[in-house]
Formats: sequence, C-alpha cells, structure tokens
Amino acid sequence: MTATASAVRTDDQIQRDVLDELSWDPRVLSTDIGVTVHDGVVTLTGQVDGAARRWAAVRGAQRVRGVRAVADDIEVIPVGPVPVTDGALAIAAGRALEWNSFVPAQRLDLTVANGWIMLRGEVEFGWQRRTAERELRRIRGVRGVTNLVEVRPPARPDADRTRRDVQRALLRGIGTERVTVEVHGDTVTLSGVVRSWWERDQADRVAWSAEGVCAVRNELLVGG
Repeated sequence: MTATASAVRTDDQIQRDVLDELSWDPRVLSTDIGVTVHDGVVTLTGQVDGAARRWAAVRGAQRVRGVRAVADDIEVIPVGPVPVTDGALAIAAGRALEWNSFVPAQRLDLTVANGWIMLRGEVEFGWQRRTAERELRRIRGVRGVTNLVEVRPPARPDADRTRRDVQRALLRGIGTERVTVEVHGDTVTLSGVVRSWWERDQADRVAWSAEGVCAVRNELLVGG
C-alpha cells in the first residue's frame, strides 16, 4: 500500500465513488468486487477472472478523489469454457514478449505454474522491465506475475545529470515543482506531493525512463 496526503472526504463518500468508478470502467466486473473504506484506505475483495481485470480494479479505485491507499485482496480465478493450461500460457507469454518491439525477449526467461508467471532475465532500462510485466498481465488466464528481471545498465549513471534530467522531464510532463528528486548511485527517490494518482504514475514512469536507473523509490503523496 502507498500512503497519500490526508483526505477530507468521508469514507462513505469514497466508497460510493469507488463503486461507481468500478461500474463505469468496462474492464472491471464490478458485481464481483467488494469495497470497504476505513480512514481513506480502500480494501478491494472478491474474485475476477484474470490479472488484467484485477489491475484495472485497483487503478479504478486509485482514480477516486480522497483515496489514501488501496489494499488489493482480490483473488484471481480464471474461468471459461476451456481451461487455459500452463503450457498454453507459456507459449502465449513467450509470443507476447517477442511481438513487443520494446522488450528484449531474447534476454528473458519465464516459467508458468498454476497460472502464475515467473519472469527472469536482464534488461538495460527499467521501463523495459515494466513493459514486459504489463504485456504478460494482459494475457487471458494469467493469475499473476512475479517480476524478477534485473536492470543492468551499460554504464553507471551520473547522479547530478540524472537528477537534472528527471526534474526537467517532470516539469515537461506534469508541470510541477513540488516533486523532489534525489539520486544515489543507480536509485532515484521521488518525494513531495502531486495532485493525483495519474501524476504519481507519470512521475514514476519518468524516473524509470532515465538512463542507468536500476531502482525507483516512489514516496510521493497524493494531495491537493
């Protein structure tokens, strides 16, 4: 869970809005998801048929104003007229990585057990690691993805240059100076306050896109 700035809305208001948001999003089967709220922290429960739908439900809850954090207790249970075997998932996952021109599929290995994909290997950029996981999560029948891919940049980053580059990119992308960027070795730390979960996600994406970055610590709060 990720904490955010203090909320000013009541738990009942947030719960109603989360339920409405999940009903609005066609990617989510809202009738299968339960929503409870305590002190602005949303807990999602229930069952969905794939990791992609689970991810969509979490993102839907994060979009609601006043949500401080989201606890994801949704269970993924694939359903369908024909069960998806681990062998079929492994083939589909391998092809998904090969068809994405931004993912170095030849440097990645995957195994599948009971619908859960274990991804290993090495990439040069953090955004490649994230892209590979996103591709796998969308496959029908996938219950979850464990991403053990390591980021190994070809050269050690210059901390001052990386900090300046990330700060400029944040100004271009979300237009805020309320984000503090610190770089220690190959790790970027983001702190401060942003106006929405979308801005928080954008800041995370920007940091991961910087050359030589192996890890990002996103400590941004979502507030006004």
